[in-house]
Amino acid sequence: MLLASKHWKDLIRFILLLLVAGCSPVSFAANPGYVSESGQFLTPVSLVSAPVQQSATPCTGGFVSQTLDHITTPSTPEIHQFESNGTGVAINDLNRDGLLDIVLANLKGPSSIFWNQGGFVFEKQALQDMGARAVNIVDVDGDGWQDIIFTHITVGPSYWHNTASLDAAGKAIFKHSYLPHVTHFAHSMAWADLNGDNTLDLVTGSYDAELNQIPGGAFLFTDGAGVYLYTQEAGDFRSARLAKNSQALAIALLDINQDGQTDILVGNDFDTPDQAWVNSQSGWQNAVPFARTSQHTMSYDWGDIDNNGSYEFFATDMNPYQVDLDQLAQWVPMMREMPHRLSNTDVQRPQNVLQVLGGDRRYQDEAGTRGVLASGWSWSGKFGDLNNDGFLDLYVVNGMIDVELFSYLPGGELVEANQAFVNLKNGSFAPAPAWELDDQASGRGMGLADLNNDGRLDVVVNNLRSPALIFQNQICEGASLQVELNWPDSNNTAAIGAQLRLYTSAGVLQRDVRSGSGYLSGDPARIHFGFPTDAALSRLEILWPDGQVTQVDNLAANNLVKIQR
Repeated sequence: MLLASKHWKDLIRFILLLLVAGCSPVSFAANPGYVSESGQFLTPVSLVSAPVQQSATPCTGGFVSQTLDHITTPSTPEIHQFESNGTGVAINDLNRDGLLDIVLANLKGPSSIFWNQGGFVFEKQALQDMGARAVNIVDVDGDGWQDIIFTHITVGPSYWHNTASLDAAGKAIFKHSYLPHVTHFAHSMAWADLNGDNTLDLVTGSYDAELNQIPGGAFLFTDGAGVYLYTQEAGDFRSARLAKNSQALAIALLDINQDGQTDILVGNDFDTPDQAWVNSQSGWQNAVPFARTSQHTMSYDWGDIDNNGSYEFFATDMNPYQVDLDQLAQWVPMMREMPHRLSNTDVQRPQNVLQVLGGDRRYQDEAGTRGVLASGWSWSGKFGDLNNDGFLDLYVVNGMIDVELFSYLPGGELVEANQAFVNLKNGSFAPAPAWELDDQASGRGMGLADLNNDGRLDVVVNNLRSPALIFQNQICEGASLQVELNWPDSNNTAAIGAQLRLYTSAGVLQRDVRSGSGYLSGDPARIHFGFPTDAALSRLEILWPDGQVTQVDNLAANNLVKIQR
């Protein structure tokens, strides 16, 4: 058929755009403070290294799924309007047993902790935290134990403080409270040390479109909610309002302008432009770093996809990944009802965006040329080396349920497959159907982490109206090194914001420690590097959040290395 032609597909996609317009650990010391070849003093650390258990994983060449006893449920049997946004997932080690635990937010029902028992066995614990949206796991108070924070659309975030004590079953005991003076409406959030005092600060963003639907319209008579920066001081938080209005589905804290300072990037839904503030000596300054952005920015992630030393930024939006007649029949009626059409000169486009830093130190969108322009009605999109070849791959979860928006579809649901993209080892991507990650359960929040300590990244998806899923990685290729940083003399004990570079004979791999990415989801503090099995490891360099540098030599593949400063 003519629709099989690449040129016809491109033409149809353009028309659609216009419509929208283990083993026992071994301890050793690493390079107690000395001066490197460049003359830079290296901060001393101590290390504990333990081999991963690769033999524990079957080798099928793809991913195998299992369900978790958790369903994110709406307040009514039918999903209306903004409950279609679903909720997030966060992964981290909550009880310090070396296994990464899972926390799933929920809308109507309780949120859940899934305690990792090893071997992909998880024990559920309900948390009486209803109406949650985003979830992050960070050490808020700097006591060395990871806490849980949820956002809620009509109140400030809730704070589940890890009491640094365990029950008889070895689970951490949490105390439910709230963050002092963090009271403004918040839908999305992110944590980092933004003022250089070695204490975690918080950025939140409201979702004003939903707030406008609050019964009685009380929000309409306020001056909005917006984007807030909360600076933590001695356990209290001092707020500063960065923007009055917000449709924030995603917040990223990272260095946008390459000056070594952590900046703020907010991804907005609808026609609200994305927002950015750069950290300067004169305070937070509004910035417009990108010449093109997504129109409905659903999530952010960043990573060095071509191993050239610079991060690329990826934003998801809604754009069908196929343009056959069946797909068009599901999308076009909805798109015709869209109230706003974009001009050809508009900065925003209804498509995924991949920001790539050029030789002129400016960003340009290369999503189309690199194969990730369209991935469906996309929510969480995240980079991770899923096949341990030394290059970051991409996974995006999809689907939409709204009985008004898709009244012409059964159950008001746009059913789409999640999309996995393999890195072609040059920063471009191609679909990877052989990995069997094409689930159709309407995913929202998503996280990547090694859940069974075998050196391979697994996937957790918090679906809407369907059970949450774990995808066990059974791609037995390559090797890995995983790193956990511990900074006990700081209130930023997991060193959020640290930059890590692993020098190998196959190239230099770059990662960072962050509180979260994707859609409403938190990332583990454990960093994963994949690389070919024949790659030799030279050294690991760590740029700590306060600017100090550590170099670690004598590394071995397929190990989990815990580094304490």
